[in-house]
Amino acid sequence: MAELSETVCRVCGYDDGVEPFWEGGRPDEGAICPCCGNEPGMSDVSVMGLRGYRGYWLGQGAPWNSPGSRPKGWDILEQVERIPAEWR
Repeated sequence: MAELSETVCRVCGYDDGVEPFWEGGRPDEGAICPCCGNEPGMSDVSVMGLRGYRGYWLGQGAPWNSPGSRPKGWDILEQVERIPAEWR
């Protein structure tokens, strides 16, 4: 059975373990990823859309949407490893 709640951003792998991006297969319309700026249900409903947005974000240097949320010692490679396999 699939997870009912997704707390990992499908685009960048950000996960605070609390804020859901998807619940019960539906996007949490109020959520915006503080890392890449993805809004659930916009660019993350298909693998093609995800790859396009992810490529754009990485090509821009992976800037944080909310720079104050960026943890000390942040490592982009560690974070993108958290992207669920079905969304890579």
